[in-house]
Amino acid sequence: QVQLVESGGGLVQPGGSLRLSCKASGNIFRINSMGWYRQAPGKERELVATIASGDITNYAVSVTGRFTISRDLAKNTVYLQMNSLKAEDTAVYYCNAWYYSSGQGPFDSWGQGTQVTVSS
Repeated sequence: QVQLVESGGGLVQPGGSLRLSCKASGNIFRINSMGWYRQAPGKERELVATIASGDITNYAVSVTGRFTISRDLAKNTVYLQMNSLKAEDTAVYYCNAWYYSSGQGPFDSWGQGTQVTVSS
């Protein structure tokens, strides 16, 4: 079982920046990929960005050029630097990880989410 704990959400004005963090802990043999998803009120959860082995990244078109995903392998932590935030970025942001545990897997784990609100 792997737990994901997000932090860094909050209220920010349009054009501002926030940095989200997500730390994975538990019985981790290897993490294949980590990522961020978001869900706005009345909408389905959508991919924001992922980072996989070799630091291969993938971004939603809507955040490309504004958001940057990175990770610290030693800390099992993934970050999401969000710049030039817009009102439409308002959502609950969820961390996700695909991992192997005790040589078995891959398994899928989700964090509980952190609220990001962009408003003046």
